[in-house]
Amino acid sequence: MWLCVERLAWAGGLLGILIWAGAGWLGKIGARTELRRFAELKSATLTPDLSLWSPERIRVWRASLTDQSRAPLGVIRIRRINVEAPILQGTSDWALNRGVGHIEDTAAPGEPGNAGLAGHRDGFFRALKDIREGDTLELETIGDVATYKVERAWVVTPDDLSVLDQTSLPSLTLVTCYPFYFVGSAPQRFIVRAVRIATDANAISPAATRPTFF
Repeated sequence: MWLCVERLAWAGGLLGILIWAGAGWLGKIGARTELRRFAELKSATLTPDLSLWSPERIRVWRASLTDQSRAPLGVIRIRRINVEAPILQGTSDWALNRGVGHIEDTAAPGEPGNAGLAGHRDGFFRALKDIREGDTLELETIGDVATYKVERAWVVTPDDLSVLDQTSLPSLTLVTCYPFYFVGSAPQRFIVRAVRIATDANAISPAATRPTFF
């Protein structure tokens, strides 16, 4: 009798593990499917404003369109300066040619913390030259559209990684080379910090002081 009980217990445990693994596998498949649908939708609707772009950046962006295999993490929009770009994982040449890249080891877009996004100064992020304090950014991910408000923009050296440090408030940090029209390898980095606007007045407390806008 005890042997039968032991065998039933083992069988039940094994069945539970199989169910758990199957649910996880189906969940991953479902997530990939949703990302693929999101990618297809966004690739069909995103037509960036190329008026400020360099000819070479336009060329490599068009070339990148032949590879649609990697789904975006989301889409960033800054309507006042006509920026709309897909967010791709990592900062590879392809990711930065196709859209803007999520910087590794920073918070995922839409999650708590400081999400770093990098873009080329002669492509998607050239319009940041006209960014203003108080501008709103939209971050669209699957099932959510979050709004952020620009608090500050400033210039740093390329080795100043403190701009990517974690923040107490959900934030986006946009990074591009500077000056925007510099010929050759740009010597500085232009940084934009935006903080998520809370839907609940008690969800995010305002900053104690307003930082200086560059």
